[in-house]
Amino acid sequence: MQSVVRRAKRWLYLGHRWLGIAGCLLFAMWFISGVVMMYVAFPHYDKEERWAALPDLAWQHVALSPDQAMQAAGVTHYPRELRLVMLDTEPVYRLLDWRGQRTTVSAIDGRQIDQVGADQALRIARHHPAAAAPRLIETVDRDQWSVTARYDSFRPLYLIGLGDAAGTELYVASRGGEIVLDTSRQERIWNWFGAIPHWIYFTVLRQDGPLWRQVVLWVSGVLMLVAASGLWIGLLRAGLRRRYASGRITPYRGWMAWHHITGLIGGVVVLTWMASGWLSMNPGEAFARRGESRDMLQRYAGHDAPTVAGRLPATARPGVVEARFVWIGGTPLMLLGHRDGRQTVADPEDGTPRRLPEETIVTAAAQSLPGANMVLQELLDHYDAYWYQHHRQRVLPVLRVGFDDPASTWFHIDPATGELIGRSDASARSYRWLFNAPHSFDFPVLLAYRPAWDLVVIGLSLAGLVISISGVVIGWRRLVR
Repeated sequence: MQSVVRRAKRWLYLGHRWLGIAGCLLFAMWFISGVVMMYVAFPHYDKEERWAALPDLAWQHVALSPDQAMQAAGVTHYPRELRLVMLDTEPVYRLLDWRGQRTTVSAIDGRQIDQVGADQALRIARHHPAAAAPRLIETVDRDQWSVTARYDSFRPLYLIGLGDAAGTELYVASRGGEIVLDTSRQERIWNWFGAIPHWIYFTVLRQDGPLWRQVVLWVSGVLMLVAASGLWIGLLRAGLRRRYASGRITPYRGWMAWHHITGLIGGVVVLTWMASGWLSMNPGEAFARRGESRDMLQRYAGHDAPTVAGRLPATARPGVVEARFVWIGGTPLMLLGHRDGRQTVADPEDGTPRRLPEETIVTAAAQSLPGANMVLQELLDHYDAYWYQHHRQRVLPVLRVGFDDPASTWFHIDPATGELIGRSDASARSYRWLFNAPHSFDFPVLLAYRPAWDLVVIGLSLAGLVISISGVVIGWRRLVR
C-alpha cells in the first residue's frame, strides 16, 4: 500500500512539474488579460450606438404601415423583430423572423432591399457622429472582430474607416445596409492583450465554433488539474504542523519558495478561476440556457398575427431615429429610440405617448406560461444578486415575476415599455453562482462599493501572476538543465 502511495505521489509531482511548465505561461497570460478585460471589452454594437449613428426618421415619406411591410416581406405571423429606421435617406422596415431570416423592406414602395453597394455603404457611414473622412478599407467576409456566427446573416461586410482621431471603423452589412459593428483603435489594440488571448479567440480557431469550444474545454480542463495538483502538493510540502529550519513553512528557497508560498495563499482562487472558466463553456450541456421561445413571446404579445392598421402618424419627431413595433397583451405599441439613447412609448395609430398599466403587463406575463401559476411579483428599484449592473447597463426599476413551473422561471420586464428584457430559471441562477460569482467576483457588496471590486480582483490577479511567473522561471531552469 505504501508503494502505491509513493508511486501516486511521484506521478502527482511529475504531472504537475511538466504540465505546469507550459501551463504557467497560459496562467500568466490569463491573469494579465483578465485585468485588461476589466476595463476594455471585446468590440460590440449596442442599441444606443446604433441610434447615435442613424438620421432622424422621415415620417412624411412612410407610405406602408407595419402590417403592410410584413405582407411585403412574406411574414404572416408575429415576427421576432420589426423596426422602422432610415437607410441613408429612405425609410425602411427591418424584419427578423423566427428562423433568423432578415428582410429589409422599403417603407415607401414595399420593395425588398437585398443588397447595397459600397457607395451606398459609404453614404450610410457618413451619418455616424464620428464620421470625418469616411473611406472604404475593404470588403470582408470574416475577420478578428466579426468572427462569430451572429454576423452570418449580414455577410459580406463593408469595412469603412471614419477618419476620426479615435480610428473608428464600421462594419456595414452588404445585405440590408445596416451598421452591425464598430471598433476603435484603442479597442483593437487592447483586445490583443485582453479578450483575444483570454478566450483563445484567434480567428483561425474561433471561426470553427465547435472546434474552438473543444480546444477551450480541454486546455482549461487540463490546467484545472494542474492547479488542483499544485494546491495538493503545496499542502503536502507545507510545514503547517512541524516547521522546517528557522521556523519556515516551506522547504524551498528562491523562486521555488515564492511559488510554494503564493500557491498556498492564492491557490484556491486560481483553482476556482480555472474551474469556473471551464464551466463557462457549459461542459456536457449541464446548464440549460433558455431564452424566450417563440410560443412564449407570442403568448405575451397576445396575438399570433398582430396588425397595426392604417397609416402611421406623419408628425415629425426630432431626434427619433427608430420605431420598433411590439404587441403586449394584444395591445400594439411603438417603442421610439432617440439619438440621445432614450426610449419612449407611443401609440402607433396616432403617435400619442402611451404607457401600459402594470396590471396589464403582469396579466400578459401570466399568459406566457399558461400551465404555471405566478408566485412572485415585485418591482425592483435597486440591484440585487440576480439583477445587477456589471460591464453592461441594466434597467431600473424592473418588474420581476416568477412562476411555479418545473424550471422555476423568472421574467424581468421593463415597466416603462413593457419589454420582456430577461428570462432566468433555476439552472441559470445556479450558473450565476458557479460561474459569474467565482470567476468575475460580481458579488453585490463589491459592486456596490467600487473600487473595492477592482482592488480585490487586481490583488488576486497579481497573486496568481506571481504563482505563474515563478512557475515559468522554475520550468525554464529545469528545461535548460
